[in-house]
Amino acid sequence: MCAQRAGHPGDADDAPDSTDGGAPADAAFETPAVIVNGAPALAIASDRDGGGVPIHRGWAPLGAHHRWMEPFVLALLAGGAAHGYGIVGELSQLGITTGAVDVGQVYRTLRDLEEAGQVRSSWLTGTGPARRDYELTEAGLVALDEWAAVMKERARLVAEFEARYLEWVATPRPPAGQSAGD
Repeated sequence: MCAQRAGHPGDADDAPDSTDGGAPADAAFETPAVIVNGAPALAIASDRDGGGVPIHRGWAPLGAHHRWMEPFVLALLAGGAAHGYGIVGELSQLGITTGAVDVGQVYRTLRDLEEAGQVRSSWLTGTGPARRDYELTEAGLVALDEWAAVMKERARLVAEFEARYLEWVATPRPPAGQSAGD
């Protein structure tokens, strides 16, 4: 399942800055009209550019959407429906943890995404044991776009840290025990 939408987070290079660490840049910020269980879906990104593409500025906490695994599960499901253990295998291949992927955490994430209306599941039967397959909904596609904006901003901040660190490492320093003025 994949829906076509105008604009993608990767196109937001010319997006306006918001310097308040995550709050919307102006009162006109609106989340796309995705309704989940009778209520508007929670926005993950902090703002949208003029074309409606999600952008995010800063490293502010994102309410209930602070889990590291959620954007990866959404991204994997963007490739098509998958069952839980297939998702676990893909997450293992990505190496998102230092050890084995916590299968329980993957299923909790899938359940939370389903409760948020971003994923739907169905039981598949046939040869072998029945299994539950998961697929993205339209709200899930919107959330994936917003997570892409968040991850893009976080990658920018990590790159900024790395550049400053490498600049510091490259700066000659006096030998241990000597001060800079000696």
